[in-house]
Amino acid sequence: MPMTHLSIIAGLGNPEEQHARTLHNAGFWFVDALARKYGGAFRYEKKFDADCCRVNIGGNAIWLVKPQSYMNLSGAPVRGVLDYYGLKPEELLVAHDEIDLPPGTVRLKQGGGHGGHNGIRDIIRHCGADFMRLRLGVGHPGDKSQVTAYVLKRGSSEVEAAVERNIDDAVAVIPVLVGDGLNAAMKQLHTKDE
Repeated sequence: MPMTHLSIIAGLGNPEEQHARTLHNAGFWFVDALARKYGGAFRYEKKFDADCCRVNIGGNAIWLVKPQSYMNLSGAPVRGVLDYYGLKPEELLVAHDEIDLPPGTVRLKQGGGHGGHNGIRDIIRHCGADFMRLRLGVGHPGDKSQVTAYVLKRGSSEVEAAVERNIDDAVAVIPVLVGDGLNAAMKQLHTKDE
């Protein structure tokens, strides 16, 4: 696989304070953690309908983006940032909650389908499918009919702690992704879980 240049990291979530700590906002938590680590300060950019900041990771300028259009409409803000800065979808990493992974599991991958995730579905609709994904495991409630209610509330203290550990592990691997590419980052991140 050729080395992928990372230029933009979009975290998925829903705006407004009542959603801030819901499991569906794990992508926001991740980009917030990156901004804290690398000294970024988010600012709302009306032209994108997204909170954005630029940080330096390993000598590379990386845009951090939090669409403010609600999860299911994340594609247009992300596409807007890509187009404005002349970036390709292959330079994009999207961080999102993943019900098909247990809490405490985090995975990187390139491309693929939406797996039932409406935020990813909308990004694919606007950007195509050839972007990197950071899948933050939040677990499954056990019954498909309970998924929406599950991700739109806070997790138990154990689930939240596991997601925060996922985020710490993922933040630590971003410099590897930037410097050594996706395969090296996947190897480091996925080996940690075994």
